[in-house]
Amino acid sequence: MSLPGGNLLCKISAFRRFIAAVDSSMAVLDKFQYQGIDAIRVGRFNLGINSSFILYRLGNTLIDTGPTNQWRYVKPFVEEKPLQQLILTHHHEDHSGNAGRIKTLTNITPLAPELTVQKLKRGFRIPITQRILWGAADRVEAAVIPQDLCLADGERVESIFTPGHAKDMTCYLLPERGWLFSADLYIANHLKLLRVDEDIATILESTKRVLALEFDTIICPHRGIVKDGKQRLQEKYDYIVNLAAEVQQLHQQGYSQKAITLQLLGKENLMSRLSGYNFSKINLIRSCQKVVL
Repeated sequence: MSLPGGNLLCKISAFRRFIAAVDSSMAVLDKFQYQGIDAIRVGRFNLGINSSFILYRLGNTLIDTGPTNQWRYVKPFVEEKPLQQLILTHHHEDHSGNAGRIKTLTNITPLAPELTVQKLKRGFRIPITQRILWGAADRVEAAVIPQDLCLADGERVESIFTPGHAKDMTCYLLPERGWLFSADLYIANHLKLLRVDEDIATILESTKRVLALEFDTIICPHRGIVKDGKQRLQEKYDYIVNLAAEVQQLHQQGYSQKAITLQLLGKENLMSRLSGYNFSKINLIRSCQKVVL
């Protein structure tokens, strides 16, 4: 298996260090409840919140599916209570990986944004580092989310299209509770790495759209339950805007993208190198340069 970037010996050495790090921190598994929500955190590795995933079930509705390499934990969680509805936020393999298996198990067709339905039907490429982290994703026939989306018990759900992290990503607001199922819009206050296919300007637009809504709690599939969620999301928005301003100021002073990255974010980490810089700090800097402030 080849890894892009650097010579072969460096790649092998980096990969061995990566495996050594994760081998000592496997078996991430936690279950908790929050005001009627049943939740389970799964993950092959324990390398921070981005390396584990939380499935949430509210009543008879499941939001997202977890990765395929955690099916041995996801399956009994799904089977604990009768399931009537499965809602997906976007196509990424940690969010949709088990959709086909859950459909086979329960005979429930997943509901997803239209772009997600298309991607799940035809399949999609998964970079090697993400395959190591989450596994593959089976193709599945899903149905497009209706405009009058409700939970299985009839509670109203608002769909908010929030591209940027993924072109198909959608968040779900429960206005009666003030809850936002935030997909990957929040995760943390500070961004340090960015995928090559993410776009900061679009992420800012999506975040601004969500901040115009009324909610106080974020239900994040990586961070967990975030109280004062609207404030935390505003802080992330402000951080990105300020970072973009700093990036553009340094660029105007003649600094290169590499020099700006080093000054503002530091050296690239092991994940950046292993991904061939598909997921990296310089991607964040490059995207910040394009933001219109």
